[in-house]
Amino acid sequence: MSTTKFLLSMALPLLFLLSCKATKTDGNSHTIPKYSPIDAALHQSIAAMDATFFEAYNQCDLEKQASIYSDTIEFYDDKGGLMTSKQGIIDGTKKNICGKVTRTLVEGSIEVYPIKDYGAVEIGYHKFYNNQEPDAPSIPSKFIIIWQHSKDSWKITKVISLH
Repeated sequence: MSTTKFLLSMALPLLFLLSCKATKTDGNSHTIPKYSPIDAALHQSIAAMDATFFEAYNQCDLEKQASIYSDTIEFYDDKGGLMTSKQGIIDGTKKNICGKVTRTLVEGSIEVYPIKDYGAVEIGYHKFYNNQEPDAPSIPSKFIIIWQHSKDSWKITKVISLH
């Protein structure tokens, strides 16, 4: 075996090992950091608004729900598409939700992030229970709500519902 062939046969595996090591990531580079509220007071306010809105939802208080929705609401549902009619959303809730569905928040799942000069975004998981089929399983689904703050009130301007 020539010296060149010998050196290549030794160098190639070494280069391969070095290249693998160079591209290897440490265990922490791809981990998602644990959520911690940026603004505890904001987190508390949005969690309270979530509770207020969904209490009205579960109790079929359509007037309260309408008062929390913005007049320019955009409701994106991954299965149902986009709705931009506040009255249409309220009518749909009355027809399809009232007395039929109950929503619960997955405890500890809410994340709240401020939106400068606008309000906040809420991200979380919730479950919906079919009241007519109490033994039917409920799978957590993700939601995103954009809240606008003006004067002393919060309004829901956008909802993204993912099933």
